[in-house]
Amino acid sequence: MFNLSLPVLKLDGIRKFYGRQPALNDVSFQIEAGQYVGLLGPNGAGKSTLFQIISGLFAPDAGSVRLFGMDYLQKSSDILRRVGVVFQVRSVDLDMSVRSNLRFHGHLFGLSGSVLGNRISELADQFGFADQLSRQVRTLSGGQQRRIEIARALLNRPDLILMDEPSAGLDTSSRRELVAHVRALARDQGVAVLWATHLVDEVEEADRIVLLMRGSILVDGSPQALMKRAGAKSLTDAYVSMTEVVDEA
Repeated sequence: MFNLSLPVLKLDGIRKFYGRQPALNDVSFQIEAGQYVGLLGPNGAGKSTLFQIISGLFAPDAGSVRLFGMDYLQKSSDILRRVGVVFQVRSVDLDMSVRSNLRFHGHLFGLSGSVLGNRISELADQFGFADQLSRQVRTLSGGQQRRIEIARALLNRPDLILMDEPSAGLDTSSRRELVAHVRALARDQGVAVLWATHLVDEVEEADRIVLLMRGSILVDGSPQALMKRAGAKSLTDAYVSMTEVVDEA
């Protein structure tokens, strides 16, 4: 049982190099249960590398990663069963049907029978692909495939959702619906969310924003704190102002 007094995610001094080039430099922050945190930064800021470390795909060159008070070296299976991940790169099996993709993923989490079937049906209705469950994934549009990946990440009803540019391929209306749904999970069910994006509007109502630039945290605070620090009237203006200063340095 997860100790609720512990952070859901805690990063301490994370460093990662590709050769001599630092991709992440002393990244530290934590997320509590029920927090919706935006990881905001331009392409190349290090967001995807950080996600791969948090999800256990990469090991950091220095620093520590703890989820639910555990680390991957000792408790990887205990961690992964409580995490849902949407990666930036497509990861569905194009040659399988939508239902088979979801069933396979559910089996990895020990789900089966009517429990798994009901969860698939609920998510299919929620994300608008109930009439496409029998179709081969490769016959669907990029946006439809993205919805399936998002639904798949929620099958195990995770306590932590990691989303790396999750709205890629979605239209404006679908993007807004996704943001609203994930925010509701955080607010109503205590799910912790880390949402990586370069689109400011997706994190305007986040509890906190971690602004990442060139592999380092530039700011960690509420949207209002970022605007105040930049002397800006909108989060978009604050983001542009702060990132331009770094680029010019």
